[in-house]
Amino acid sequence: MKLIAFNGSPRKKWNTATLLEHALKGAKSEGAKTELIHLYDLDYKGCTSCFACKRIGGKSYGHCAIKDDLHPVFKKVGAADAILIGSPIYYAITTGETRCFLERLMFQYSVYDKERTTLFGRKIRTGFIYTAGAKDEMVKEMGFDRNTQLTEMAMARIFGSCESMFVTDTLQFSDYSKYVSTLFDPVEKKRHRDVQFPKDCKKAYELGARLVRKAE
Repeated sequence: MKLIAFNGSPRKKWNTATLLEHALKGAKSEGAKTELIHLYDLDYKGCTSCFACKRIGGKSYGHCAIKDDLHPVFKKVGAADAILIGSPIYYAITTGETRCFLERLMFQYSVYDKERTTLFGRKIRTGFIYTAGAKDEMVKEMGFDRNTQLTEMAMARIFGSCESMFVTDTLQFSDYSKYVSTLFDPVEKKRHRDVQFPKDCKKAYELGARLVRKAE
């Protein structure tokens, strides 16, 4: 049993990465092997629409033909039992690095075929963890959660299932006095993190455990 998590945040020790680490602990509690890959460490671009993965009889049919840092990563995905992707929400959607990764990940397995919906070949569990500095009511009002649903639907169609969790009202900085940030109340932000973030970490732990349990 193997779960691979992808950190789509440029930060390796902040909200998204911390939640992913708790998810991996949950997966390990169920006996799974885990790996955390930081997308910002890799050199790659989004899909180039070369369509090599769709060419009839082509050597790259069903697989991305681009030979960059994602090439070995996709081999790992092909052997994984579950994958989990974490990203902050930037301007109502995942980070650019995450979006480019998702384009490349999903399109190679997508197919223009009336008879089938995926070239992945088997079903695995997939999930998302999203973090946002905005409060929960703003996430819903601005439609951040609706923006992510289309990607989750595509992931479910390609891999078999997908679930997600939103963590809102996160701390953007450890010291708000160093930044122009009068929109926020730093005391309330800190209080919310102290009370809520441990609960969110527990939910992430449970998500990680659930992904590998359901993959059995």
